[in-house]
Amino acid sequence: MKDLSNSISTALSHKVAVTTAASNGTGVDLQGYESATVVVSAGAEGDTLAANLNFQIGLEHSDDDSTYTDCVQADIVDGTIAADGVFLIMDGTGTAGTGGNPDTAGMTYRVGYRGGKRYIRTTIAKTGTHSTGTPLGTMVIKGNARHTGDNAFDAHNV
Repeated sequence: MKDLSNSISTALSHKVAVTTAASNGTGVDLQGYESATVVVSAGAEGDTLAANLNFQIGLEHSDDDSTYTDCVQADIVDGTIAADGVFLIMDGTGTAGTGGNPDTAGMTYRVGYRGGKRYIRTTIAKTGTHSTGTPLGTMVIKGNARHTGDNAFDAHNV
């Protein structure tokens, strides 16, 4: 079996937290890597998600980690993205590709980035008033490092 762990590097854009508000994630530097996948992790929904009570997860990119623009369809793979950069609407429908239903078990979602800018970040927008909140976090998996030393990390043993 091949070793994936030494072929990738990970970074958080949104730390996992119970979310009730909109926010922009931290920019992730892709310098030294040829590919990236964004993973969204959602815990069990605290408020019952619906068309009028939902989260929209978007993807933005930047050359300078300061001025971000919405990604478009040509910038991603394995998904569909709207003109406003939204690639996931967590509205409780469970509709593949556009909806998400973390319900009581939670879910993970992913989309590949191929845009070519140095930095990417996720955004969380919301519709409705989220009183209890839902645990959400986003991670970027960077792959295809140009140099083997780019994947160095500190192992955490339990």
